[in-house]
Amino acid sequence: MNIVKANGIALAWESFGHTDAEPILLISGLGTQMVRWSESFCRGLAARGYRVVRFDNRDAGRSTHFRTSPAPDFGALAAALMAGRRPDVPYTLYDMAADTIGILDALGIGRAHVVGRSMGGMVAQILASDHADRVLSLTSIMSSTGNPALPQAAPDVMAMMMRPAPDPVGDPEGFLAVRLAFARRIAGMGYPFDEEAHRAILLDEVRRCYDPGGTARQIAAMAVAGDRRAHLAAIAAPTLVIHGTDDPLFPSACGQDTALSIPNAVYLPIDGMGHDLPRECEALIIDAICGVATRAVLS
Repeated sequence: MNIVKANGIALAWESFGHTDAEPILLISGLGTQMVRWSESFCRGLAARGYRVVRFDNRDAGRSTHFRTSPAPDFGALAAALMAGRRPDVPYTLYDMAADTIGILDALGIGRAHVVGRSMGGMVAQILASDHADRVLSLTSIMSSTGNPALPQAAPDVMAMMMRPAPDPVGDPEGFLAVRLAFARRIAGMGYPFDEEAHRAILLDEVRRCYDPGGTARQIAAMAVAGDRRAHLAAIAAPTLVIHGTDDPLFPSACGQDTALSIPNAVYLPIDGMGHDLPRECEALIIDAICGVATRAVLS
């Protein structure tokens, strides 16, 4: 693991593959760390001839945490948004997109294929729309556009996501029980739930850095992002949108809306996949990412 100073903060990163190869930048989702992009996934992309860079978003893992900013009051946040007011938040998704530019600059990467999952997909979309000269291709996975007309997450899923987990130091089994129940609920029904693998990744993230306040600040950044469809309409990079048909957090209509909002985007629904990247889907997703990357180079 390495640390760079970028956009005024410290960001932790790792890379796979030859440093001179064409780069793919992986952007993680809400409250998760770069290790959610599994080594097998990263090495699978690197084996196809790419330099693969994964990193911890701000407020996650071993990157800078904004602990001096108080945890958002979600009731006040919702009330301000409903009243048409812009609430004050520690940072926005646009700041997070600027972080990715800082990483590219620090690593001497002019342009990259950008892949984002969930919240990371939103950051990747902003990167492709507002920093088009830095993006070779865009892959948005299990993400959305901010369109207020889209179906929302299932109520029980939202309740589980917002439920505080026990402290992993004082009650590790209680922590795992809460987080594994949520992971199982959003994983979808099309593939076996690998509890052992999910348990291992949760424990790895706790060892690296546990900060529920960071997740809350990221949620606030998502909440104020608004409807981004006008921005998405300006994306010129070859784009792939991947979405599971069994996603209860961002229903499949969110992926369809993303693909419809980006000119000439290719939509790849994956039957039975939820808000997760099961090992059984890795080869398919790697092939699809490489396909849009090749299209970008040949266009």
